Amino acid sequence: MAAQKKKPTKARAIVNRRASFDYTLGDELVTGIALTGREARAARDGRVQLKGSFVTIRNNELWLNNASFSLVLNTKNESDASVDTSPRKLLAKRREIDELEDRKHEGMTIVPLKLLTQGRHIKLVIALGKGKKNYDKRNSIKLRDQERENKRLTKHL
Repeated sequence: MAAQKKKPTKARAIVNRRASFDYTLGDELVTGIALTGREARAARDGRVQLKGSFVTIRNNELWLNNASFSLVLNTKNESDASVDTSPRKLLAKRREIDELEDRKHEGMTIVPLKLLTQGRHIKLVIALGKGKKNYDKRNSIKLRDQERENKRLTKHL
């Protein structure tokens, strides 16, 4: 009997869908992220949660805070996993960091949008965002429902 081969992991992006709902998004920037081996494996396997995460600037460096990486522990029982939410350093050019810092002083927030795992490197797409008020969120829900209804009606014609 031949041994079963493992299927290669798909290259996929981990998306923070909540960010576009909570923020009015502006300029996007693709940055690198410094990860350990277990964190990189968790990212490639899709065991990362960006919901509720944010980016801060400390000592002229970008840091990703509150992103949940489900790390598989090195034990015989592979179902053991721990969730790690420690800050991770983002890799960007000095001029990009300075520009983000200037915009942050204007009242903007730096929000992670996607974690890209294609290719050799793991990248994080961040964007500048301005927080939405509750009435803006209700309006976007209303527009989304109207678009869905229009698509449904035109599909049946």
